[in-house]
Amino acid sequence: MRKLAVLLCTVTLVTACKTETEEKTNQIAVNYTETKKVDTVDTYFGTEVPDPYRWLEDDRSEETMDWVKRENETTYGYLDQIPFRDELKSRLSELWNYEKVGAPFKEGDYTYFYKNDGLQNQYVIYRYKTGDDPSTAEVFLDPNTFAEDGTISLGGASFSDDGSILAYAISEGGSDWRKILVMDTEKKEIVEDTLIDVKFSGMSWYKNEGFYYSSYDKPKGSELSAKTDQHKLYYHKLGTPQSSDKLIFGGTADQKHRYVGGGVSEDNRYLTVSARNSTSGGKLFLKDLTKPNSDFITILDHEDSDTYLIENEGSKLFMVTNLNAPNQKIITVDASNPAPENWKDFIPETEYVLSPSTGGGYFFAEYMVDAVSKVKQYDYDGKLVRDIDLPGVGSVGGFGGKRDYTESYYSFSNYKTPGSIYKYDYASGKSELFIKPDIDFNPDNFESKQVFYSSKDGTKVPMIITYKKGTELNGKNPTILYGYGGFNVSLTPGFSIANAVWMEQGGIYAVPNLRGGGEYGKEWHDAGTKMKKQNVFDDFIAAAEYLIDNKYTSKEYLAIRGGSNGGLLVGATMTQRPDLVQVALPAVGVMDMLRYHTFTAGAGWAYDYGTAEDNKEMFEYLKGYSPVHNVKEGVPYPATMVTTGDHDDRVVPAHSFKFAAELQEKQAGDAPVLIRIETDAGHGAGTPVSKTIEQYADIFGFTLYNMGYKELPKTFKK
Repeated sequence: MRKLAVLLCTVTLVTACKTETEEKTNQIAVNYTETKKVDTVDTYFGTEVPDPYRWLEDDRSEETMDWVKRENETTYGYLDQIPFRDELKSRLSELWNYEKVGAPFKEGDYTYFYKNDGLQNQYVIYRYKTGDDPSTAEVFLDPNTFAEDGTISLGGASFSDDGSILAYAISEGGSDWRKILVMDTEKKEIVEDTLIDVKFSGMSWYKNEGFYYSSYDKPKGSELSAKTDQHKLYYHKLGTPQSSDKLIFGGTADQKHRYVGGGVSEDNRYLTVSARNSTSGGKLFLKDLTKPNSDFITILDHEDSDTYLIENEGSKLFMVTNLNAPNQKIITVDASNPAPENWKDFIPETEYVLSPSTGGGYFFAEYMVDAVSKVKQYDYDGKLVRDIDLPGVGSVGGFGGKRDYTESYYSFSNYKTPGSIYKYDYASGKSELFIKPDIDFNPDNFESKQVFYSSKDGTKVPMIITYKKGTELNGKNPTILYGYGGFNVSLTPGFSIANAVWMEQGGIYAVPNLRGGGEYGKEWHDAGTKMKKQNVFDDFIAAAEYLIDNKYTSKEYLAIRGGSNGGLLVGATMTQRPDLVQVALPAVGVMDMLRYHTFTAGAGWAYDYGTAEDNKEMFEYLKGYSPVHNVKEGVPYPATMVTTGDHDDRVVPAHSFKFAAELQEKQAGDAPVLIRIETDAGHGAGTPVSKTIEQYADIFGFTLYNMGYKELPKTFKK
């Protein structure tokens, strides 16, 4: 086995790393496990592509499980030797340990809310009789009782119309596969057999009689990695077994789609069904539930837009769409003839991206203005009622509720402000602070600024940089550059306990809003897809160069981090520019761009990526940036810690396995290449707090140690 000496400089947090000519100390020896190679070769348009680690795709094999065990032994053997790792874990636990309360919501005779006492692995649902003192609240459902180690989590909850029945989904080991349980809310007792094999699904109630949900047939082979491509919508009637659930949509060849979802309007009059083959764009159908045998009416028979029903007044439909409106708008149309040619603008498109909600007889138009929230309130005639005065510059979420509500709640946070809950009166527009967290962190000691920098092609890209006030811009500040850049996902300012600990130590946290995201609408998204995907990597590289050029940090103190599509971002950036950063932290990344579409529902990502089978040009483009295929012999790559979960069935861990194996084989420099594989964990959702704290202690410890730090400050200064 190859042995690597990791060179770490003896410095304090505020001391620069010694130059390469100076004495090097604190060497940690890394003994990489042997990873066998096979002779698998695929041919694309006449080009042969070796895949020597194909065997690691078999997540059920004893051989793969043994490799995982050996890699983890190597990784934890390294991490155990970082002297301040336990100190980081202690501080993360200390700061994490405060009461976190979600916004209240009413169901039936009760008001419910989610709460975590501090270090509970999962949030608990509490309730009290509406009108009573909230201090009388009792535990209603505690997911911490599902499994002793917290690895079974709540994956969604939906109440019947009168609140008497709850359907809730659970996830085991972080998997996207769900089970649904049905509970009598008064007795707090399970009343039916558990529904199984549910995936990528909501639960939408029809009155108090039953609910709609979606699933796939069980795939052949491993349910954690085998392809799933025909999603189906079912109706479960209370009191009947799952075997008798009615198939509503998706059971025929002409209805074959990768993602199918159904939603019932608040008045129980309409069912809408969305049918998609990709994560962007879908068909839309409408069914009148007041007519039991009515057929579906087609609203959209193509997948050129994202359109959904947000509200209705009788047969008048209000729909949100980006069809011929990249930044989204709300239109109205009568249900009897809902085709696009009959649509009328209700809240027209603006220069900013719209994300609306409804509640109390009003529409709330939330706009992203350079990734920051602005909210306007409209009545049902489309008249502007008011611009809502928000608590500050940041992100808000909420305002929604049922039509008869008189008040609602919304959350507010940004990168340096812990999330608070505000109560909002619909009629007066008055906001009042409802819950402010009691956390050992003072936002006044930190600053957050937005800058705009130029990417390679001259495109202006925004980035928010957050750090402790008084930080000297001397190029020696440990910095994490975090990015995503895909799938129309917008990175808006939000507080993170882990990032607060990072910044307490003098760390800088920077988040650019890369192309491929949704911050500037569909055009911004499309500018980072398929044959334009390189724009995303160029935007990220330019962000790193901006931070270096402006002395926020330097190569020796810069780490890049991202998860899922963001893991691809990190993988592509470090293989294209291995000289740019000191540390790379790709999490649950899409690393094999030639085969991603062959696993689980991965083919649905083709809108963003294209596939290697599309045509020769697309194949060559994907191969040109695919992280697994662009690790080169003789190149010194940054210190890298790949992270994944053994139950990740969204981006299967084989992506990370193969990338880590390539890096370990070909790394020419002294920097370590490790892979941290969490057991009984998936893509991220529902991860227990205990595991999350351990992960961040390892990530921050690995990062700072490979930037040359020997120890942390004796105290954490606020």
